[in-house]
Amino acid sequence: MYYVYIIKDEDDRLYVGYTKDIQKRIAGHNAGDTSSTRGHKWELIYYEAYKSEQDARDREHKLKHHGRSKRWLKERIRRSINS
Repeated sequence: MYYVYIIKDEDDRLYVGYTKDIQKRIAGHNAGDTSSTRGHKWELIYYEAYKSEQDARDREHKLKHHGRSKRWLKERIRRSINS
């Protein structure tokens, strides 16, 4: 399985990514392995699972580059974002 995920830091900033191993990836974000998320404590707030890697990549791209897709998802998970 491949996962598209959203993580949130202590400043309520969101980061969207995709991975094959979600637990290892979140641990990597918290360990500072990714330059764009380094220096913050990240919490998983949402994920979607895909059997196809390309489907996961396509979804990640839409969430990162198409504002409407990200906005609709943020509205749907607003309680998770704000908790």
